[in-house]
Amino acid sequence: MATYIALSNFTDQGIRSVKDTTKRADAVKEAAGRFGAKMTQIYWTQGAYDVVAIIEAPDDESATTFALAIGVAGNIRTQTLRAFSKDEMNGILAKLAS
Repeated sequence: MATYIALSNFTDQGIRSVKDTTKRADAVKEAAGRFGAKMTQIYWTQGAYDVVAIIEAPDDESATTFALAIGVAGNIRTQTLRAFSKDEMNGILAKLAS
């Protein structure tokens, strides 16, 4: 499974109903399975982003479909980053010509 980091900000709609954010997160976590994904962690943060989530998905297409499905609800806008573990990065580096 590939790992993705989702950096999210509340939309106007999302902040108006912020009292429901943890309930929405539970629903999103449950919905992830429909796309073959899994939200393994979620944090509400201070600073540039309101919510940071760690997501696992089998491929970029599944991760993108999941992100779009969440975005359609209108509560957050998300930037998604593909993340590489140390082992994955070592595999990438091994492909560099020396």
